[in-house]
Amino acid sequence: MLRQQRQIGLSLLSLACGLLIQHGLANASDASAPPLTAVSPGGVASVEFSITEQGEPQYSVFYRGKRVTAPSALGLTFQDGVQLDQGLQLSGSSSDSRRSSWKPLVGERSTIKDEYNSLTVHLKRSSSTSKQDNSSPRQLDIEFRAYDSGIAFCYIIPEQEGVDSFEIADESTRFRFTADHMCWSSQKVEGEYDHIHLSELEGTRGRPMVVEVEDGPQLAIGEARLVDFSRMELARDSEHELTIRPVLGSSVVANAPYKTPWRYLIMADSASSLIEKNDLVLNLNDPCEIEDPSWIRPGKVFRSTLSTRGSKAAIDVAVKLNMQHILLDAGWYGSEFSEESDATTVTVDPKRYDGPLDLKEVVAYGRERNVGVILYVNRRHLETQLDTLLPLFKEWGIAGIKFGFVRVGDQKWTQWVHESVKKCADHEIMVNIHDHYLPTGWSRTYPNLLTQEGIGGNEQMPTAKHNVTLPFIRFLCGPGDYTVCYYNGRIQTTRAHQLAASIVYFSPLQHLFWYDRPEMYRSEPELEVFKELSTTWDDTKVINGEMGSYITIARRADAGTPNDRWLVGSMNAGERRQLEIPLDFLDPRLTYEALICSDKAPDGTAETKVDVMRKEVTSKSILTADMASNGGQAIVLTPRDL
Repeated sequence: MLRQQRQIGLSLLSLACGLLIQHGLANASDASAPPLTAVSPGGVASVEFSITEQGEPQYSVFYRGKRVTAPSALGLTFQDGVQLDQGLQLSGSSSDSRRSSWKPLVGERSTIKDEYNSLTVHLKRSSSTSKQDNSSPRQLDIEFRAYDSGIAFCYIIPEQEGVDSFEIADESTRFRFTADHMCWSSQKVEGEYDHIHLSELEGTRGRPMVVEVEDGPQLAIGEARLVDFSRMELARDSEHELTIRPVLGSSVVANAPYKTPWRYLIMADSASSLIEKNDLVLNLNDPCEIEDPSWIRPGKVFRSTLSTRGSKAAIDVAVKLNMQHILLDAGWYGSEFSEESDATTVTVDPKRYDGPLDLKEVVAYGRERNVGVILYVNRRHLETQLDTLLPLFKEWGIAGIKFGFVRVGDQKWTQWVHESVKKCADHEIMVNIHDHYLPTGWSRTYPNLLTQEGIGGNEQMPTAKHNVTLPFIRFLCGPGDYTVCYYNGRIQTTRAHQLAASIVYFSPLQHLFWYDRPEMYRSEPELEVFKELSTTWDDTKVINGEMGSYITIARRADAGTPNDRWLVGSMNAGERRQLEIPLDFLDPRLTYEALICSDKAPDGTAETKVDVMRKEVTSKSILTADMASNGGQAIVLTPRDL
């Protein structure tokens, strides 16, 4: 009966959309036209398209029936002065829907639903505004998708007579709000986040940007499927203080047909719920294009010193802690900042380490112990040597490359980095991109792109407040290589906070013990958390959270196998805090052993020891996270009955 009711509901929705579209087509000769609407499958989110009397395309966003944005501008402008943001007519429209799911190779869930209703509008410049002496496009399509997790739209330049190549100068998209909401954003990719009013925004801001709509949803503005366009940043519109506009890093040269990246608004009832809706970004990207991705091996990574002895010691620790790779970072082939350095040779930079480094011996030692070797290469040498390096690294048995200091922003370097990831896939090489590259979901298409930086991590030694803000903003757009520390005394948190971060922060390549050495390892009992840690998950649940204050996330690994387990991470900022953690996500038929690793003292510092205890729990149990100031707690839940 429920299925039948749902089918009837969908049929009525399709009929309604069809009537709206037919109404629009009937009035296509007018500059203005009645609104067209796409509503999400569950009726949670909707987007409404309209055209003003001046032929200006606009859209409005609604959440649970309430307006979230005022009518906001759409369109593109071109380098030769042609504008596809005014003087337009609606020449037609169409609707579509999807009800499907897919399984990511690596991810936060074993299955991702891809369910939406879409609306595509076809626009053309009116005869009075058309110029016959230029080759810029005269037609523009806009595709809207409505998911229960939010809405998204992109621009499409269809094939049209007389139009081959063209240059997009700017984007007319606006995000116009109805009140001076509070928002969270950062002026630097790796910077701290400001919590200010929209009217207080200055300069360009990174994305995602989270807006707290008064008496409405939490909303994240971002970009998906950025592959061959110019990177989008965000800024307050100088003419309308409650309006956000995109800022492109360069003009964009393209050929018809052409599809721009997606602009999205993830919407949820709470900041915690936003985290559980981040699959929208992946759904806006194309399916995997690697024919056989079985060679891709996510895992935990230990950074090695640049010597044979140090690398072997790192591999030995990796084996003890069930880690999958070691990293030889900058300096293994000379100074990363010298144009003369050659990444086809092993020439240790004496300013970094004095070696000696026999890379062939290290790779062989790791292979015998099932530990891969990842190499760092600075963009200077990637840009000039990549085509030579890839077959060579394949021959050497290298598992992956950490791209260093890649250029970002304009179209040229956006295209370069994604073409480079494709080339790496052709040679079965995994990729981790540093420094200011931000994910837009392309790891669905090329899952050998396992992680990236684009995050204020432990290279900056950030505050606990920053750390508990990251899951609500930065991790909405994809994995982040935070580089988790443990022994290092410069961290501004407790060790339990770092244990929890390894669970809370999603990164299919997860660096642990950053800045630490193998000889520091003392087999501390709490490090069983790192041993049991997975970097790809079957399920993820946000238990509680408040942006900038605290968060608890539970993740399941190896579901349905003898190693089936849950890990729970709680992170705190500020004063000591206690949080209840209900375990109702566990299988009610089973009894579990809980390994609980907590702060040993209420005043948290980098030297605060970790208290370890074990107890029996079930799905009816409620645990307490007793966290020190800037502290945390990590839990491993293992079924006893399997």
